[in-house]
Amino acid sequence: MSSDYTRSDIVDSLRAVGIEKGDSVFSHSNLGFFGQLEACTSKEEYCDAFYSAIRDVIGESGTFVVPTFTYSFTDGDFFDPSETEGDMGMLSEYIRTHSESIRSSDPNFSIAAIGAKAEYFTKNPPSHSFGQNSFWERFLAVQGKFCNFNFDSASTFLHYVERCLDVPYRWDKPFAGTLRQGKSEQRRVFYHYVRDLQSDDYAPNFEAFDKYASEEGVVKLKDLGKGQVVMVSAQDTYEITETGYLEDQSFLISGSVYK
Repeated sequence: MSSDYTRSDIVDSLRAVGIEKGDSVFSHSNLGFFGQLEACTSKEEYCDAFYSAIRDVIGESGTFVVPTFTYSFTDGDFFDPSETEGDMGMLSEYIRTHSESIRSSDPNFSIAAIGAKAEYFTKNPPSHSFGQNSFWERFLAVQGKFCNFNFDSASTFLHYVERCLDVPYRWDKPFAGTLRQGKSEQRRVFYHYVRDLQSDDYAPNFEAFDKYASEEGVVKLKDLGKGQVVMVSAQDTYEITETGYLEDQSFLISGSVYK
């Protein structure tokens, strides 16, 4: 079977978009769009190839982070960080179940991390998933980089920026549920930064962020196989979002509500 790319191509693409030794990297991913990886026949082999390539580039001093979101409390379900499966694709599940992985105990927006800052990113998540001392704030503080596979440059981090900007179309809503950790169970309340689901005007329009960030030259792209690797820093993401919002409060939503 002919291949579309090799493992060394993955390493080259990561370096081409600016991933370096010691970096903290967060990825939204859809590996299937890259096509056929050389000498790879299973999902496990695909995930292992990408993970090992990332670790080769960021080294032991770097940290790789993936979303393992479950929306458990928002769905009225319990959450067990060691057992509850995520809903974010095969690479995220691969990292979640990796022997070196640490997962946060946020029942709606958990993340899993491997590397030097894994404990820092995952320990004691606050009850406000996009609030102070959340993963997103910690990731910004260490100058993290978003490196997406077959997605544009937008990320869930934009909700954190929206909350910092106190946008008028989102608000904190509490969701209660059972958090299981080992043999213990606790009733807890976690807050999601929600929007009005009854109006399409308030639906996210993250393509606007990607367009603006690309025009400003802060997004780096590299073709890989049939797909693309995309990188933008957390700091640039914050600054672009803040600038776009101050110019137009409807920047990140579908409707022109505030014009």
